Amino acid sequence: MDNLLAGNGIAPEFPPAQLEIRTAYEPTVFPSLGRHHLIYELHLLNFGDRPIALDAIEALDADSYEPFACLQRHQLDIRTIGTTHGESDPQARRILDCGRRAVAFVFLSVDADVGIPGKLRHRIVSDARSVVGPAIATRSTALRVLGAPVEGPGWTAVSGPGNDSHHRTGVFVVDGVARISRRYAIDWKKIRDGASFLGDARDVRCYHTYGENVIAVADGTVVAAVDGLPDNVPRTRAGFEPAVPTTMATIAGNSLAIDLGHGQFAFYAHLQAHSLRVATGDRVRCGQPLARVGNSGDAREPHLHFQVADAPDALAAEGLPYLIDRYRLRLPDGRATVRTQELPLAGMRVDF
Repeated sequence: MDNLLAGNGIAPEFPPAQLEIRTAYEPTVFPSLGRHHLIYELHLLNFGDRPIALDAIEALDADSYEPFACLQRHQLDIRTIGTTHGESDPQARRILDCGRRAVAFVFLSVDADVGIPGKLRHRIVSDARSVVGPAIATRSTALRVLGAPVEGPGWTAVSGPGNDSHHRTGVFVVDGVARISRRYAIDWKKIRDGASFLGDARDVRCYHTYGENVIAVADGTVVAAVDGLPDNVPRTRAGFEPAVPTTMATIAGNSLAIDLGHGQFAFYAHLQAHSLRVATGDRVRCGQPLARVGNSGDAREPHLHFQVADAPDALAAEGLPYLIDRYRLRLPDGRATVRTQELPLAGMRVDF
C-alpha cells in the first residue's frame, strides 16, 4: 500500500500486515496556552499469525499523505498500553502478540500557527512493514465556550487534559462499548503551600476545596441529579474505605448533569450531600450556584470532578473538549497571564 502511495508502481505485498487500526471516537483540536492540541486513541488489533513490534506511529495528512507528526519508539513506551495483559515493562508493552489489542493514547501538540489538517491517517511502523489506517476527522464536534465550574482564585487542574493522568487512560466498558468519558475531565482542587489541606487529613472540613461553590457553566437543563450520599473519610496512609459501596449508581457520588444542547452535557461529581440547589428538570443560568464541593462517591479527598461528554453519565459517555471563556493562568515563574477561550491542561494553576 505504501509503495503504491509513493507512486513507484510496485505492487503491495500479499497478504498485507493484518493489523487493524481504529479510532473509537474522533478528536477535535482545541487551544491551550497558545498551542493547538489533539487528544485521541488508536485501537490496534493484531489479526496476524505473529507478534508485531510497534516502532513508531506517524500522523499523516489524509489527503497528501505528508507526515504531520511522529511518535517514536521511546514515546510509544508511555503512550501505548496493551489492554489484555499486565506487562509493566514499556518495551514489552509495544509488542502486540497475535490476537492481542493495544490502545495508543495520542496527544499531539503544535504551535498555534501550524495548520492541523482537517483529516489524518496513521502509519503504524513495525518490525515487519508499515500499515496506513483510515482517515479520521480532527474537528468532529463543536467546541463550546463555557464559564468556569468553580469560582475565585487558587485552583489547580489536577489530572486535567494530558497523557499522564488516570482520566486520560480510563477506558471503561459499559453495555459492551469501550469509552473514555473522562478524556478531558479535570479534578479541580485548591492547593495552598503545596498541600490540599491544613490540619487533620481525615477531616474533610480541613481541605481547602471542601464546601466551595459549584457553578453552572452555561444555560441549560438539569437532566440528572443525585443527592444524599455521605462524604468519605479522605484517604491517608491508613488507607481508604468509601462510605458506601462503589457501584455504577454511586461512583460519581452526589452529582449533576446539565444538558448544554446539541448533544453535549456538563457533568459535576463528588458533591456535598444536601447541598444541591437544583433538581432534575430545572433550568439553570450560566454563573448560577448549583451545589458545593464534597467528597462523595469514588473520591479520595474533596475535589470537583468536571467533564463535558456526549451523554449525561459519569462513565457511559465519550469525553468532549470545551473551552473556558476566561481565566488567569499562573505561570511557573510567578507571572500570570489572562487566557480567553482555552482549556487548561493538567497541572495548570488558574484563578477564575
